[in-house]
Amino acid sequence: MRIYLIGYMASGKSNLGRHLADKLDYAFTDTDYLFEERFRISVLDFFAKYDEALFRNLERMLLYETTRQDDVVISTGGGTPCFFDNMHLINQAGISIYLHWEVADLVSRLKTVRRKRPLLKDVSPGELESKVAAHLTLREVFYAQAHLIIEGKGLNMDDLLERIKTRLNRD
Repeated sequence: MRIYLIGYMASGKSNLGRHLADKLDYAFTDTDYLFEERFRISVLDFFAKYDEALFRNLERMLLYETTRQDDVVISTGGGTPCFFDNMHLINQAGISIYLHWEVADLVSRLKTVRRKRPLLKDVSPGELESKVAAHLTLREVFYAQAHLIIEGKGLNMDDLLERIKTRLNRD
């Protein structure tokens, strides 16, 4: 089984993914780190040197590769579900979980993360909230297609595990 974690930048997909994989005794894959390992360049530097269109094509290739893995939790990039037919692929290949946060909480988290985000690197602190809100509005239509939608704030790991097990038993 494959479990895909989707959601906006800084929503905690990688952190949750590691914990979830540990609890389920699954492997863990982060598509952004997979990208950086495979192409030997950070996502931030790739965006600066090339462009988003090429990144999304390569990201799609890596996403497709994850469909051949078993017993794995996969943390996707924030935009991964929003391009091509990626959300359909994710839903066909496994269980998708959208880690939902309110805009104000995402902005607060983005201000404290160490990892730079290519699509936000030139956004001033004063513009961050409106940029995130606009971006999230566009992406929400894809995220909302997830099999499970969970609230990131106040996440209870035991409840999440129970919901995943229930879903696994239905499939």
